[in-house]
Amino acid sequence: MSSGRTLAPVGSAATPGPLLFARYAYPPNELGYCGPADPGALLGTAAEGVDLGELAHLATAFTGAWPYLELIAGCNRIRDPLDARVVEAYWVGNRLLGRVPAGALTTSLGERFEERAGSRFDAMAAAVPLGGVSHHNFHVFAVYPWLGLLRAGMEGAPLTVLDRCRIRWGLVDAVSGDLVTVRNRTLAFEGSRLVLGPERSEVAHLSLDGVGLAPMVVPGDIVSLHWDWVCDRLGPAGLAWLQWCTAVNLDAVNALPTPGPAEICGA
Repeated sequence: MSSGRTLAPVGSAATPGPLLFARYAYPPNELGYCGPADPGALLGTAAEGVDLGELAHLATAFTGAWPYLELIAGCNRIRDPLDARVVEAYWVGNRLLGRVPAGALTTSLGERFEERAGSRFDAMAAAVPLGGVSHHNFHVFAVYPWLGLLRAGMEGAPLTVLDRCRIRWGLVDAVSGDLVTVRNRTLAFEGSRLVLGPERSEVAHLSLDGVGLAPMVVPGDIVSLHWDWVCDRLGPAGLAWLQWCTAVNLDAVNALPTPGPAEICGA
């Protein structure tokens, strides 16, 4: 890794890859941002957890995430982009990310965004040699236009979207039916930099009318979140990796004078 940071310990991915992918991909799909047109199909299939073939088919409709999975898998000589280790690397982080060369990430970004981004593409790609890694939070911080809008003076919505769309971590305080109360650190915008701000409590979904994606959680668990949903429980290794991936990708975009916006979604 070019960042100079100490790598976090590797985690494990016991959940089948297609199911793990669905846990993280459903929240933006429910909001209509990304993926197939019928979010209920993804939720229902994932909740049953038996039709992995259908989940794999649905995963290919997430045109923002899928190329990252292909990139991580290819650089690690893993045949299946939905191998659980690959899926974990993209959403949470693990050692597979260290085997994705900066040049390969830049090439992948160029194949998708250089034509539509035009002159702005160089600024987006510039975050890669500054330490950006092939994680969902890189896509949120470097590819989306929201940081650029913040730096241009727009308040409110850009910071909210950046915070909700990134994969973040939190401590479960309470569980009540479909909902959990979680404490986590929100993003803040200081000067021209995105930083982790103060801790706050929020209410997130664990399930919808009893139909859920993540395993059951109890107070004291550390969980990952995407938009308004709990995605999974995190062990010490997963937490360390998610914190590391967040930190290096924040460092990368904060080192740029301007970000390189390309598109709104494609999570």
